[in-house]
Amino acid sequence: MFDMRRREFITMLGGAAVAWPVMVRAQSSPVRRIGVLMNGTATETIYQSYLTAFVQELRKLGWNEGQNVGIDVRWNGGAAELARAYAAQLIELKPEVILAASTTNLTVIQQTTKTVPVVFVMVSDPVAQGFVASVAKPGGNLTGFSMYEYSIGGKWVDLLKAAAPGLARVAVMFNPETSPQSKFFMRSVETAAPSLGVQAIAVPVRATADIEPALANFARQPNGGLILPTDTFIRLRQKLIADLAVRHCLPAIGTEGDFANDGGLMYYSVSNNLPDQMRQAAGYVDRILKGAKPGDLPIQRADKFKLIINLKTAKALGLTLPIDLLGLADEVIE
Repeated sequence: MFDMRRREFITMLGGAAVAWPVMVRAQSSPVRRIGVLMNGTATETIYQSYLTAFVQELRKLGWNEGQNVGIDVRWNGGAAELARAYAAQLIELKPEVILAASTTNLTVIQQTTKTVPVVFVMVSDPVAQGFVASVAKPGGNLTGFSMYEYSIGGKWVDLLKAAAPGLARVAVMFNPETSPQSKFFMRSVETAAPSLGVQAIAVPVRATADIEPALANFARQPNGGLILPTDTFIRLRQKLIADLAVRHCLPAIGTEGDFANDGGLMYYSVSNNLPDQMRQAAGYVDRILKGAKPGDLPIQRADKFKLIINLKTAKALGLTLPIDLLGLADEVIE
């Protein structure tokens, strides 16, 4: 009996001795870490779809969450203070690469680390903002995908003037804390406005409660218009702003998502498919995880734009839009 138990015990030990090296190999497989700092909120379906596109592309490239990669995601909620807090959190998790969506997020990530590789998306003219040395050779720890060149500000003024020939003043509304790039758009608008007989006025807002008084104050003088540059804070409140713009007789042009569908007069922005940009970003992340240096990966720039016009809003504003302007539109909401 004793010999039988002894043999069973030795057999069990032998089995454990065989199994143990397999367990060690499985546990020692490296799990790479990716940090993601997203724009907006986790409850926004469209922005969740962007994140999904990124994760799905990583899977196609062989990176499966929970197996060989861990993905830590944070959402800035359109608030600069949250962006800063989450940037610090992500760095503490020691990621091997970070995806930063938007200028706000890239700014706080850059302030937090100069060494962790970063791939950015939804960022305007990274050379003009000083993030990278050049488009072809970014250098440093940053690379990614650019949305705008700041000269588009002149196009926004031009389109508003075409829609409302009497336009004499244009407000450029943005939150300085969540849209640090807006100062560059403002310069572009200020450069283009005088040749069109328009005065450009910066209208900064930092809280929802600031929006209505700011628009009401601006609209006290006639022949005004409104430009909304890229800004997560503004995007999360654009339906409110579109409604107020109509109430105060301000033709408005915006750059975010469904602005025209939310009642804004015009939307003019890049038409590049953002899920595609997220998939391309996953490709850059894959290359970095496999040894590529971010500073050697060229910046990819958007080159297609889309104009949407809301004729219902034009009618509410008492505007009759010229045929040539309507002919430029990719979509007309009637």
